Amino acid sequence: MDAVLLARIQFAMTIGFHFIFPPLTIGLSWLLVIAEAIGWKKNDEVYVSIGKFFGKILGLIFAVGVASGVVMEFQFGTNWAEYSKFVGDIFGAPLAAEGVFAFFLESTFLGLYIFGRSRVSKGVHWFSALMVAVGATISAFWIIVANSWQQTPAGFVIQNGRAELTDFWAAVFNPSTMPRFLHTVDAALISGAFFMAGIAAYLVLKNKGGEISKKALKLSIIFGLIVSLLEVFPFGHESGRQVAETQPEKFAAIQGLYTSQSGAPIALFAVPLDHPPTLKAPIEIPGLLSWLAFGDVHAKVQGINDFPKEEVPPLFLTFVSYHNMVLLGMYFILAMVIATFKLYKKTLWESKKFLKLLVWSIPLPLIACQLGWIAAEVGRQPWIVYKLMKTSDAVSITVGAGEILFSIILFGIIYIMLGSVLVYLLVRKVKLGPDPIPAKEV
Repeated sequence: MDAVLLARIQFAMTIGFHFIFPPLTIGLSWLLVIAEAIGWKKNDEVYVSIGKFFGKILGLIFAVGVASGVVMEFQFGTNWAEYSKFVGDIFGAPLAAEGVFAFFLESTFLGLYIFGRSRVSKGVHWFSALMVAVGATISAFWIIVANSWQQTPAGFVIQNGRAELTDFWAAVFNPSTMPRFLHTVDAALISGAFFMAGIAAYLVLKNKGGEISKKALKLSIIFGLIVSLLEVFPFGHESGRQVAETQPEKFAAIQGLYTSQSGAPIALFAVPLDHPPTLKAPIEIPGLLSWLAFGDVHAKVQGINDFPKEEVPPLFLTFVSYHNMVLLGMYFILAMVIATFKLYKKTLWESKKFLKLLVWSIPLPLIACQLGWIAAEVGRQPWIVYKLMKTSDAVSITVGAGEILFSIILFGIIYIMLGSVLVYLLVRKVKLGPDPIPAKEV
């Protein structure tokens, strides 16, 4: 058994499981900010009931997300001790900031939001919902700062075999932080929109919730259309440009560009082969990749052949994960355009097949988030810190393969139990539907 491989598998498992929850927390919390604002300002009890129903669901998701996040951070000290020694001076700061400035803000106000309704003024209650959303978003910012520094390190010097911080703000706002933050947060908003839309569509199909379900579906569709379009342009486009400029090996791998060329084509579909690096049955648009990367259809884009073989990331996985993420992004736009059109024509409520499609689409944005993470992290290989430290040099020397395998099995069992309990509680809550509005308030 290879300790490095097992450590990477464990990290992928813990991160992958945890990354289910932050997108839902961020997306759903901002939708609740909007719903609660409408309910407060217009004295609309339907939107207040949307807040009550989805607020309880948010609380369940947040609780499991916290439990899974603790494991994620502890393994830096167990499986990745050499990495922790090398970047501890830098990597610890954003993680500490996330805990102090974001997590406590989010968790404190979530309690007030869920349990403070009717105990505090409507303005204070809405403010608590806003702080939950802000806290969740700030939390994402600091986590992305830490990860982006691994992608494009800045604001440091190497002394005594360690990376030491010299410029805090240069490290925080390294070249990839803001493009990746905006792209990731918008993906979370899409996840929240499809999550609310799918649940509301289910309730409409089951004739539960009445106006509560219909208005929740309307809100999530309009919100979802906006954020789905933004994910392609400008956020996705700017993120791609940043990768092309700062991590050309990754850009070549995710795009399937195996030879450097001017007027590089973009591959809409292909079957990538690693040995030798080729695209089988490609469907391409000439010059589009050069334009997307550098704003010039004749610009030269570096291919895999420009880089040392030992510094080239795995080609198949990066290409497939990235292109499937993009394909899902196109689907999100199409689904929300159709939903908006049906909403405008007042035919949505009778479109049972489309409502069922929305229900089945609930996990797709989360899958797209996972695919984007795979493309970003696998595309960085063989580096754990780009051009500074290789992943194979970052593992703990004293932790054996058997110990890591045991923890993988243990965490796997725990995650299956946590996930099963969460799914059971969510399904039970959704099947019960929102509480009816008292007749005098309708």
